[in-house]
Amino acid sequence: MSSPCFSASWRVGLLVLVTTLVWAAHYGRWTPADWAVPTDYAGDAHEVLARIKAAGEGETWPLRSQEIQRLGAPFGADWNAYPTPDKPLMLALGALGRGIGLFAAANFGLLLAQVSAALAFYLVARWLAVRWEWAWAGALLFAYSYHTFHRGLAHFSFVFTWTVPVGLLAVWLVAQSRRLRWRSGGAAVCGLAALGLGWGNPYLLLFWGQLLIWALVFQWCGPRRRENLTIGLAAGGLAVAVFLAANLEYWVHAQEPEGLPLLTRNYGGTERYALKPVEMFIPPEYHRWAPLAALGQRYQRWSEWHGEPFLPYLGVCGIAGFLLLAAVALRQLLRRRPLPGAALAGSWLLAYASVGGVTNVLAFFAGFQLFRATNRAAVFLSALVLFFLVVRLSRWTAGWTPAARVITALVLAAAGLLDQLPRRPDPARRETIAAAVRSDAALMAELESALPPGSAVFQLPVLGFPEVVPPHRLTDYEHFRPYLLSTHLRFSYGAAKHRARGRWQRDLEGRPTEDLVRRLEAAGFAALHVNRKGFEDRGEGLLSELEQLGYPLRWQSALGNQVVVLLRPSPQPQPPLARALTFGQGWHLRPDAGVRWAGGRAVLSYYNPHPGPVEVDVRMDLVALRAVRVRLEHAGHVRAEVAVDAEGTTLRVRGLALPPGISTLTLTSPDPVRREGAGPNQLRAFGLREQAVRVGAGRQFAD
Repeated sequence: MSSPCFSASWRVGLLVLVTTLVWAAHYGRWTPADWAVPTDYAGDAHEVLARIKAAGEGETWPLRSQEIQRLGAPFGADWNAYPTPDKPLMLALGALGRGIGLFAAANFGLLLAQVSAALAFYLVARWLAVRWEWAWAGALLFAYSYHTFHRGLAHFSFVFTWTVPVGLLAVWLVAQSRRLRWRSGGAAVCGLAALGLGWGNPYLLLFWGQLLIWALVFQWCGPRRRENLTIGLAAGGLAVAVFLAANLEYWVHAQEPEGLPLLTRNYGGTERYALKPVEMFIPPEYHRWAPLAALGQRYQRWSEWHGEPFLPYLGVCGIAGFLLLAAVALRQLLRRRPLPGAALAGSWLLAYASVGGVTNVLAFFAGFQLFRATNRAAVFLSALVLFFLVVRLSRWTAGWTPAARVITALVLAAAGLLDQLPRRPDPARRETIAAAVRSDAALMAELESALPPGSAVFQLPVLGFPEVVPPHRLTDYEHFRPYLLSTHLRFSYGAAKHRARGRWQRDLEGRPTEDLVRRLEAAGFAALHVNRKGFEDRGEGLLSELEQLGYPLRWQSALGNQVVVLLRPSPQPQPPLARALTFGQGWHLRPDAGVRWAGGRAVLSYYNPHPGPVEVDVRMDLVALRAVRVRLEHAGHVRAEVAVDAEGTTLRVRGLALPPGISTLTLTSPDPVRREGAGPNQLRAFGLREQAVRVGAGRQFAD
């Protein structure tokens, strides 16, 4: 092996080792027992773990319908309208989890995020002729950038930022390279960036796509090198194609395309979660150094508008790079010379992502509100300023001795890491997580030993998925915990909210306990899982009633919050049917004084799980602020039409035949719609007070 090659391998290996040691030291992951405990076990972390679990069970392959069979029992959870980013990564971690355990695989994924980010930055910096010691220091600083590393398991997809340095290199090659050819390393870089960003987090693709467009514009208005343009266009097209393929289920397999969106976004969110440039320079209030933490505490006191506070923080080294870049750009402007590419790219990102910037213009005038959290552009800004900083330091220290350069670079990296790394998690918190995992594992082991494979477990309180406000002390996604520690049971949680397949679960909310048990047993449920944290009385009333009905408490988790009661499922279960329709597009999200208003054409849906059609009677109590006509349409035919006014009218349809699967009913009015006030949701054509569905004789129930 040649000496230069050996030296390069040694440096890369050392970078990987140091990156790994920093991660292990921060999280305290040194032994196999430590690795068997996740870094987080609450909120969004449960959802991430559930996605890895589902991938490991083969439920989330690209190009296939995303139906999680062990969730959303008895029908399975339809996640097609909620695509999973990073599917290849999730599948790899899921496969790894089958061998080493789910939580160890998640920990490995977090470590891989830091190592891959460091390697990507280092290799790109070396491509840019940065001396190895400065490339090495910059790689560590980028890998542990505050806005990335601090997100942790809860924002798993945002931690994988290796595509950012590679993507920036691709943009620079398209914009300025004179040696970019199809059969070259530069073309391979562009292809790799397109693949990684296409299947990765959509936010990163959004920001990179904008920079690539500007690179193409720069090339078109300047040298017009044909291969730069064609390679750039091909990279952009490849990224879009990979993105569409990776999320194909959203367009192809979604069962209710006219359902309400699972994630609610509005214009206000694009202001709240936009980039506030000042936050790039304000340390977090829990910074390890008291003087810097005081600045964050002051910001928390003075600021009245918090989105994702402190996450855009660049760190002291990033701030130094930003100020240096700004100074150089100003000097170039005064001398009427071209600006550095990093300054041009950074200026656009600031113009687009900042509060009141292009993102708000597009959200307000064009309705482009999906990507509301543009503060996440900070990862690109961090990479830009760090690249600029290490390039300059490499040039300025060219005349130094190698030892002086290495020592200085190491000091810079160490100081930067101490600034950027959050305080180490409290060991007591890690033990709390470990105790929760042990408690869940023991409970599920007992339950799975008592129930046959494939048994269905109903979970209370009833919660939709994703992003709901759970009751009392329950946290969002906490119902995933039994699923994470089980292997062959099915659970009711995980059914997508605003979808007809899971509407039957909501019918059980508030029902008498005897009726609840009767319906669950008829549907084939073998157990009832109660999370005490979701009840004001910790579920004591419900459990007492179950015991009086002959269902005594069977198992309780070691920590006491989860209780499982065995049921007596019917030997011939029937799939449950909903007693109400599900609101779809056209309806305002929240009722007003008990009325759900529609702004025009409004969709309702119903799920028939039987192999043949069912006949139903539909009743709707409609109201309008002024006299209007309202029509009910199904399967392309008008089934009823009534006059509606402020007094209200009942619309009835009897003997409506609904085929298997999802049926859509549409309410429309031929009369003009008027806005009733200046506030939100004031476009009101008609409203729905109450509605119910009664299934014909011989099917599930009769009112």
